[in-house]
Amino acid sequence: MATDELFDERALFKFTSGLYVVSAADGDEVGACIINTGLQVTNKPFQVEVVVNKENHTEQVIEKAGHFALCPLTQDVDMLYIGRFGFRSSADIDKFDGVKTETTSLGDPYECEHAASVIACEVRQTLDVGTHMIFVGEVKEARPLSDVQPLTYGYYHTVLKGKTPPKASSYIG
Repeated sequence: MATDELFDERALFKFTSGLYVVSAADGDEVGACIINTGLQVTNKPFQVEVVVNKENHTEQVIEKAGHFALCPLTQDVDMLYIGRFGFRSSADIDKFDGVKTETTSLGDPYECEHAASVIACEVRQTLDVGTHMIFVGEVKEARPLSDVQPLTYGYYHTVLKGKTPPKASSYIG
């Protein structure tokens, strides 16, 4: 059991992860949320993993759809955008309303203005890790969208003074 003396959550903010919007569409259901866990895991075939809280509407849509889009965010993103995609539920609002949106070859929407790239994946494996689900997807489409630096989790916390929402994999109450 960790004690306050031995566990300082700021150590976890040193990981060089980024912030991403993961989205999926399955018929009439669309989900999108911000995650801090997206990673290329193999190159033959190219595969990417995302980690999504099982209580998020987006997680349920990815499971039904069997595919997802992943967009690393850029440093020019503002906190209103973070709030829209990170602190509200796709079950309650259309997160893509009013933002420039395109669709991947697999049918998943993604926003263009604050996306460094778009990666479209078909789910190949899932792993239940308690509060979250890991989806490993084979990359079917990948395109750079911007030359603006990607938003890292460290930049989000130190420069933008962002908070970690309760459903994030890195949340500490």
